[in-house]
Amino acid sequence: MNIDRKLRLTAAFVGAATRKDLAAAFRRVNPATAFDVDRADKWLQGRSTPRQFSVYEDWIKMLELPKQADWIVDCDLDSFVGQICEHHGRDRQQLERRAMAFGKPQQPGQDDRGATIVGRYACYSHSWSPYFRGQFIRGTLVIEQEHGPQRLTATYIEHLPTMRLQLKGHVTVTRRSVYIHVGGPGDDTHFFFALFPFSPPGSVLGGYLAGTTVLGPESQPSATRVVLVRLKQADMQSNAGDGYLDPALTIPQDLARFDIDLAQPDVADLQLRRFLTRASDAGADQIATDDFQPLVEMFDREWLGR
Repeated sequence: MNIDRKLRLTAAFVGAATRKDLAAAFRRVNPATAFDVDRADKWLQGRSTPRQFSVYEDWIKMLELPKQADWIVDCDLDSFVGQICEHHGRDRQQLERRAMAFGKPQQPGQDDRGATIVGRYACYSHSWSPYFRGQFIRGTLVIEQEHGPQRLTATYIEHLPTMRLQLKGHVTVTRRSVYIHVGGPGDDTHFFFALFPFSPPGSVLGGYLAGTTVLGPESQPSATRVVLVRLKQADMQSNAGDGYLDPALTIPQDLARFDIDLAQPDVADLQLRRFLTRASDAGADQIATDDFQPLVEMFDREWLGR
């Protein structure tokens, strides 16, 4: 039956980091679900299995698979994870890795295999300045361990035409997201990153960057989508001069300066522009995991291929 491992895979599939998160996912498909947090502790340890068949009925609805509820009980583990990945187009290794990490404590910025978020990143986002409207800007983000493994700090740098902007702050890594706030009490400027969860090998991060304009006639609250590409040779960027990209220069062309040569630069440019472009002008701008996954696969291949 492997109910414990199937539950962990399900938690990874729905993005649950704790038993409470998993219970909340069950409640979303059935507010009166019989899934119970306390009993789930025994289920996840393999000490017992759900006795109420309605749990499996809610479970199959949550997985959105064209199967009967008793299939969860009867199928082998390989078929279970295979069906999820095939039906939803998910990466099997990533799903299994996250399932293994479910419920386990981790060091900040480190996954279950020891991969770390610490490193130097080239950050690409839309310009907030009205003087460079429609252009991309490249900044540098350096994540470091400071005062022991429990503390992660970030330094964000941009070379603007009028100044060198450098802000330092803290990094918070959870199973659901990466949060970075740079700008101390004495700084006039503060930036906040809200990013997709870190996953090894950690070749790219993506999400949102929020703050206020720095270069312009007035300070305006602003937000943009952002892509952070990890550099293997950190010293290569020191002489690159962060700042506004020439409109004729694509991001893959700029990345080639840092020895990041993507296999299909034209396709990569389209994927990056698609990710960095707001999908709708109506309501909230929320990035789907499926929009970010192509970038992860593209940069992971480049990272692992070298």
